[in-house]
Amino acid sequence: MSTTWPDGIDRITISGIRAFGYHGVLDVERSTGQEFVVDVVLGVDTRSAAASDDLTLTVDYAAVAEQVCDIVTGQAYNLIETLAERIATALLARATVRCVEVTVHKPQAPIAVPFDDVTVSISRWN
Repeated sequence: MSTTWPDGIDRITISGIRAFGYHGVLDVERSTGQEFVVDVVLGVDTRSAAASDDLTLTVDYAAVAEQVCDIVTGQAYNLIETLAERIATALLARATVRCVEVTVHKPQAPIAVPFDDVTVSISRWN
């Protein structure tokens, strides 16, 4: 993504978070499900954490990955746009996160022609 980040904001990126979900408009997507892949970029000022070597002043990326998985495997949505928005909203609720980029991949989307991937990418700020 080509988001312009505010000054003093660093990026923590987690790529390729995989989880099985039931998102989609078609009945077969809602009943059979499929794997979704999520990339997140968290905008955080990491200077205090780096100076003090204190995890509580930054983002615990293991906890973020688990939270993303919980959202993907939780409530089913018709649109991956909605899924991306729910993930962004949840991550922005973290105290140290100032902005976020979320990309949801749906590589098994029901498309009748050959394709590699379908993605929706969003950027949100506090």
